Amino acid sequence: MHHGDVSAEVAAGLLALKKRIDAAKIPSSKLDETINVAVWNIREFGKKRRKPAALHYIAEILGQFDLIALVELRDNLEDFGRVCQFLGPSWDLVYSDWMPDDGGNRERTGFLFDRRAVTFNGLAAEVDAPRGKAGTEYLATQSFWRAPYICSFRSGNFDFIAIATHARWGKSITGREAELGMLADWIDERQKDKSVEDHDLIVMGDFNTPKLDDRLFKALTRRGLQVPDSLMKLKSGDVTVGGSNITKTARYDQILHLPTARKRFTNFGGTLDFHVSDAGIKELFPGAGMTRTQFTYQLSDHFPVWVQIKTDIDGERLTQIVQNARKG
Repeated sequence: MHHGDVSAEVAAGLLALKKRIDAAKIPSSKLDETINVAVWNIREFGKKRRKPAALHYIAEILGQFDLIALVELRDNLEDFGRVCQFLGPSWDLVYSDWMPDDGGNRERTGFLFDRRAVTFNGLAAEVDAPRGKAGTEYLATQSFWRAPYICSFRSGNFDFIAIATHARWGKSITGREAELGMLADWIDERQKDKSVEDHDLIVMGDFNTPKLDDRLFKALTRRGLQVPDSLMKLKSGDVTVGGSNITKTARYDQILHLPTARKRFTNFGGTLDFHVSDAGIKELFPGAGMTRTQFTYQLSDHFPVWVQIKTDIDGERLTQIVQNARKG
């Protein structure tokens, strides 16, 4: 981390934050063996300038992982550029364009990654809603409010596709259910296509699914997407929590996979509670008299959700070669 010559106040805040990070018990990743993958909705990041201290804290949190799907990254990337300076020159970002209407909310989706652990493989695209022919045009009958973003990566000898998205919010549960189901159907159809780039798939985002057994989550997982075992019961370190939002009540943020990728996930996963309590806000922002809501616009109203993934699969490939030879 490259925090530089910070003030004594920011230094004290970073030390307090490090204790909260340590409490989350995120294991170190090992080059060419494992990577730590996370999704984080950084509340409207770029809409308004963050305090300098907040940018240091955001960088410190991001630096715990090797690949992060970023949600609610806004059109203005100035603050994010400052965070990248703290992270250092080995970090890179692949990100989408923004939509200017109310549905798009001027949001981008991005993947931040440490090139020492993760390589971008070249595929980067927004997911289009399925189209049908109407006269001479090809039109979608429904839409993603914010198009999911798909990228290809490699770590060790593990190639994979990552999809990240921020599902629609609002009062229409039916509309949200239809959008989540459309994403599930798109993934299913694409993964079965003979031209698919890779069958190892990680799907991340803020899906606005309050519970793992409600109709919204069932729509998202109706084509086989699964929660890693390490995230079935969400924990921040040793503490079980009900959700990844700041009140710890809703399972909005998810990392999912198809059954074929299940063995890639280790037993390590959870969330990172950087808030702990309203009383602890003053440790990070002393003298500000900051409310919880104000705090969420400096850090976020969502916690990162993370898992550790195995990237050394050479042994499995060699075993498969031997088995295929015996069958022949």
